[in-house]
Amino acid sequence: MAQKLILASGSAIRAQLLRQACVPFDVSVARIDEEMIKAALLADGAPPRDIADTLAEMKARKVSDKNPGALVLGCDQVLDHRGRLLSKPETAEDAIAQLIALRGDRHSLLSAAVIVEDGKPIWRHVGQVRLRMRDASDDYIADYVARNWDSIRHAVGAYKLEEEGVRLFSGIEGDYFNVLGLPLLELLNYLTLRGDLAA
Repeated sequence: MAQKLILASGSAIRAQLLRQACVPFDVSVARIDEEMIKAALLADGAPPRDIADTLAEMKARKVSDKNPGALVLGCDQVLDHRGRLLSKPETAEDAIAQLIALRGDRHSLLSAAVIVEDGKPIWRHVGQVRLRMRDASDDYIADYVARNWDSIRHAVGAYKLEEEGVRLFSGIEGDYFNVLGLPLLELLNYLTLRGDLAA
């Protein structure tokens, strides 16, 4: 019998990806102080990949503590631009500044997923996508942020590729699901091998 899967995230797009793949799951949003944890890891010199992985694990562990016997999926995504970590913009001005810093250059999105069972990690994966942003004008960037602020305020890097944000880019190398914040193919393979999904 398949074990219960809990998504420890309030991300609408992650939930949508799982629903569309016909994966049964519940949602329980993990409450952790992401900024404090991120700051501590950065102070210790942790690379962006490890920061994403650690945050995903901590979210899964938090929910696992209250749900014995369940598989808990924690996720996190970070943006690495030349060794600098970018987070979700706090204001529209932050979003404009982030997009101006990224334009005409490459950056990476790292999407971490960790499954925890009874407080112990049993599976993890960090997917990486490399993106090149076109050299958009100041006016286009400001207008883009004004039109899309309600949506992109929740997005690392201040863009969503599944929406108008795709127009900001000239090239993408990697798995599109990782852009959306979930290494979906690797997750589905793992759940299928376990017998939690029909093969």
